[in-house]
Amino acid sequence: MTRFGIDALTALRLAEDQVVVAPEHKLVAPSVLRSHAMANLYESVRRGERTDREGLVLLERLAGLKIRLLGDRVSRSTAWQIAARLDWPDIGMAEYLAVAKLQADRFVTLDPALAAVAAEFVPTAAITELLSR
Repeated sequence: MTRFGIDALTALRLAEDQVVVAPEHKLVAPSVLRSHAMANLYESVRRGERTDREGLVLLERLAGLKIRLLGDRVSRSTAWQIAARLDWPDIGMAEYLAVAKLQADRFVTLDPALAAVAAEFVPTAAITELLSR
């Protein structure tokens, strides 16, 4: 079994493409993934990139993904340390790295900025690696 940390953009892509994650893989993410994904969907509707109905359908698909969402003291403390080390003005993205560092074997992100620093904390993987092993 391989545990993959994922970010909100990756979760949304899995929902959009209706990807079935290989049964030997497990997904983990910080609990803020839900809010980040919903905000991203809402913004895309507001920009006219998708209809309200499409956004709500994707939100429902997202809820159906089997993702272990974490937000314990250790992951929050680790996120704080990562954000401080990287001198980030916000802790949000550091939460993904913290959960991946503590709970995952690999980290999948579709965010180029996050991918650029992720390898410093956890091995990274392409989204296609979620399909099989």
